[in-house]
Amino acid sequence: MFVWLLAFFLMSGALSFAAGILLPLLVLEKLYFFSETPSLIQIIGGLWQNNDVLLALLVGAFSLIFPLAKLFVLFLEAIGQFSRNGHASTAFRHMSMVGRWSMMDVLLVAIVIFAAKTSGFATATTQPGLWFYAYAVLASAASAALIRKSAQPVTT
Repeated sequence: MFVWLLAFFLMSGALSFAAGILLPLLVLEKLYFFSETPSLIQIIGGLWQNNDVLLALLVGAFSLIFPLAKLFVLFLEAIGQFSRNGHASTAFRHMSMVGRWSMMDVLLVAIVIFAAKTSGFATATTQPGLWFYAYAVLASAASAALIRKSAQPVTT
């Protein structure tokens, strides 16, 4: 049962991460005539093109690189867990430092939506990309918890 649950969270989390970065995160409608539906990739690209290089690098690191690395480490840890007699790898132990920042993007999009709705100049609504991304973060957290639990020695 544990193996199947871990496999489900890892696979669905990886697929949701891909959908979350490629699908639109939100719809911004301005003056009822103009609307934008940016994905996370488009947001990072737009920041880069507008010479906000530092912000593009920060968002890219915390939104794409760190979560992708976390998924990669989770997959490797899940595969190797049963061959290492239940001991967690060094990469897995250090991954928790990065994992704390995983929901930063969801929080930022929520702040943008709130700001757009309260400003009166634009309306904003969430799109599937945000929900897929949020699920990917939760699925990777659940996977890490399952791996951590399996790495603890069983006492009788």
